[in-house]
Amino acid sequence: MRNYNLIFLVLVSAFVLYACSSKKQESQDGDSRSIERPYFGQKPPGLIPEIFAPGIVSIEGRSEGGISFSSDLTEMYFHAANQDEKISIYFSKLQEDKWTPIKRVDFTNGKKREEIQPFVSPDGERVYFTALDSAFWDEKIWYVNRLENSWSDAILLDSPVNDDLVFFPNQAKNGDLYYFNLSKRKTYYAPHTNGKFPEVREVAFGHHACISPSQDYAIATARTDEEGRRDNDMFVYFKKQDGTWTKPINLGNTINSSFTDVGARISPDGKYLFFGRDEGDDKKGVGNIYWVSTEAIHKLKPANLGTL
Repeated sequence: MRNYNLIFLVLVSAFVLYACSSKKQESQDGDSRSIERPYFGQKPPGLIPEIFAPGIVSIEGRSEGGISFSSDLTEMYFHAANQDEKISIYFSKLQEDKWTPIKRVDFTNGKKREEIQPFVSPDGERVYFTALDSAFWDEKIWYVNRLENSWSDAILLDSPVNDDLVFFPNQAKNGDLYYFNLSKRKTYYAPHTNGKFPEVREVAFGHHACISPSQDYAIATARTDEEGRRDNDMFVYFKKQDGTWTKPINLGNTINSSFTDVGARISPDGKYLFFGRDEGDDKKGVGNIYWVSTEAIHKLKPANLGTL
């Protein structure tokens, strides 16, 4: 029972971490700043993680995570919540070389209480996300289709994927869908077949697994094996030439911290790793989005793996 409770607490905190500060910043529903260039004009990080867009996306006293960009890098989605608020998805678009004010979206139009973990499909025609009314009760994967100037009504994914409680959807460039099965506490993927996902297959990753665009590696979160630590670290799994995966390799202390690092996402261009960090320690809710060059991941690749 103790182990179950520990896993439960870890996964709950990983959904999104509610802010400990009751002070709300006006930029939650939109920052009037217009910033040119991809990634909100932020200076690209090197091998040391940096907070992404501080004061614009990563706001002090609020928890953010699950960030996703469109393949052309002109749209950005992420989820966020202040203390005692429901978790919502936020959106901004690069229009005429300027980012629009960040706005809250409601894909399900109130059908579900919370919407989290958005992911823009590689072809840009869908946004997948997790919707729920209560944690560990009804999590399912939904999506919206792109219309001419908007998104369709939210659609529950019709696939064996949703036979259990599931969350954290993300896709490889070929459309294969990866996700975490909360009911079985395992990561699965569903091969993309003619626009559908008719079967699911287990993969031996940790939770909150994210696949790289070309599926040559995956990042997942798991408990560290260091004695006395209670947080979670991120690990990388490299694909071998025979299609199997290496054992997990810890991303190291430069990327991982003494807090829980979770919710990895690889940018569509493969250049950056984004992730959330629970910086609230024993407090409930302070967490920012960080990013770092994926060169830090490639440096960990065993030399004997070769090229896929």
